[in-house]
This record gives sequence, structure tokens and C-alpha cells, in this order.
Amino acid sequence: MAQPTLGLVATALVIALSLAYLALFDFATFVGPVAFFMLCLIPAQVVLVVLAPNPPFAARLRQPIRGIALILATVAVAIVATPIALQLAGEGISPPGPIPSHYAVIVVPTTFFMAIMFGGWPFSAMTKNRGVVAGLALIASYGLTYAIFRSLFNYDFLQGTPVHLASAPQGMYNGEMALVFYVTALAGMFLLLHFDLWPLTTSPAVMKQPILGVIWLAVSLAIGALVMTITTGQMGLRPMYVLTRVTAPFIFGTIIVLNMLQNSLFASLAQPVKGLANAVTAAIIGVVLAQVYGLVSPAIVGAMPPEVPDAYEVWLVNALLSVTFPFLIFFAACLNYWPLAAPAPAPGQPAQT
Repeated sequence: MAQPTLGLVATALVIALSLAYLALFDFATFVGPVAFFMLCLIPAQVVLVVLAPNPPFAARLRQPIRGIALILATVAVAIVATPIALQLAGEGISPPGPIPSHYAVIVVPTTFFMAIMFGGWPFSAMTKNRGVVAGLALIASYGLTYAIFRSLFNYDFLQGTPVHLASAPQGMYNGEMALVFYVTALAGMFLLLHFDLWPLTTSPAVMKQPILGVIWLAVSLAIGALVMTITTGQMGLRPMYVLTRVTAPFIFGTIIVLNMLQNSLFASLAQPVKGLANAVTAAIIGVVLAQVYGLVSPAIVGAMPPEVPDAYEVWLVNALLSVTFPFLIFFAACLNYWPLAAPAPAPGQPAQT
């Protein structure tokens, strides 16, 4: 099975699996401990897939054993990271409320920035051991995010509510607004990936670390600021509305177009036309699938609790990005589309005929 058919079939199967997984949990269980654990799983997944895709323990394994080993390794790291993150940002209180959940959310963009924008720099300049680079990048992502969280996020708007914490950050910006801005900056990173980093690729000097990472990050933050200015500023939209109708759908659609379909839809086009076509397609796919998730949500989770602010938005963004997103990456990057695609031979092994 070739692309894009392979990616479309794989995406449909993973979405079906994700919806079945979501149906296992009521609203409170899902948006609390389940989503928190899944959020803590994604950073480990990112550094594994991007920085250390062929660890020694899996190098000679064949599918599906190889994929299962990689998934279990990611889950093991998440099991360790979850209580640490909860203690750091949530006083260890379970189930986690919105404050520690926001911290877990923003670790994800930081990890993407560290792994993709900077390619693991500065750790990649210190050692050739990709496992060490991945591990250091993961630890640094949690630490850097914590500094951002404490200095820039403010949760005074939650004072007087049961979910407020005495240790809540008292930074410079409304926590909800800062969260959506930061995740939207991640969408900005993905936007440049649609263009294969054009026009940055026209300058060889720019395509070296850390210059590439710094410029790419600055452009992504500018995109996030522009989107927030237009949507929450000029249009007066709620931050969580922007997150679930604009930002999350675009990220979700991007994963399908670039990862699941392996950038195959417009391969014959040159940049920047290819990037524009990719980005528009990702936005359309993401918006449509977000609507589908919304339509089936009553059958999966039942009525949203009216006492929870933005309950629908909280469920939807976690359904898309905390569950389906990592499931898609597991299937494409870890299992390499097994069993839809024939497994590649392990090193030193003959190819299947």
C-alpha cells in the first residue's frame, strides 16, 4: 500500500482506536489523570522519535516487536515523569486540576522546539550519543518549561475556586491566554515545516544551529502573537475557543498531512506553492476532524458538566492532541504502519520477499 492511501487508511484506523479509548473514561477521569499522563507521554515520544529513533535496545528488532518496545519505553518514561510533573506544578494533588495540566501542556511545545527547531542543541554539540542527547533534551525541556511557567503564567483568575493552588504561579500573563499563545507558537513551527523551512533554506548560514533554532523560534512566536492579536484581540474570541477551533485543528491536520501521509499530497509542487497547499489542506482536515470529534462526543463522554468552565473545549483539545496525536505518531513512527505496510528488515537481516 503506497502513499497517500497508506496514510489515509492508517489515520482512519488510529482515529477509530482513539475514539474507542476515549469511550473508556468519563469526563472527570479523562480530563484529569488520563489526559495528564498522556500529556507527560508526548515529550518522551518526541525526543525518542526525533532525536533517538533507533535506540540500541530496538535496533535489531523487527515489527511489531520493535514498535512495541519503543512504545513501552515511552510509557515507562511517562510513568516516571508524571508524578514529578504533578508535584512540581500541582503540589502532588490528584486528580490534577487545570494549573498542573497547563504545565504538562506547555512542556510539549518546549520539547518540540528543543528537538525539532534546535535539533537537540546544545546537547547534540556535546555528544554523539543520541540517547544521551534525547535524555538531556527531555530533562531540559521540563526544566525550561518550569521556569517559563513560574515567570510568565498567572492564575489569580482562579482564586476562590476549588482548583486554585497556594503555589500557583503569579507571573506576568493570564495563564489561559499564555497557554493558548504558546501552543499557537507550536502551530507556527509546524507552519514552517509545511514550507520545508522555506525561505530560511535559501541561506546556508541560517541553516546552522543555533542560528536556525533561534530564527525559527522567533518566527513561530511572532506567528503565535499575530494569531492571538487577531483572534482574542480584534475578534474578541475566547482563548479556549481559539485553541480548539484554530490552533489544535491545524496541529492535528499537520500531523496527518506531514507525518501520516508523509508529505506526499503535493510532492510534485515547488515551494512556496507546496507549503501553501499543505497548510491549507492541514487546516481543512483538522477543522473537519475536530467537528467530527465534537459530533460524536455525546456518545463517547455524555453531556459535558456545566459546572466546568469550557468543558467541551477541554475535552476536545485533549481528545485531539493528548490522545489521537500520540497514537498517530506511535503508529507511523514506532510501528512504521505495521501491519498495513511490510516491515523493513532489521540490520543484518534479509528483506522479506
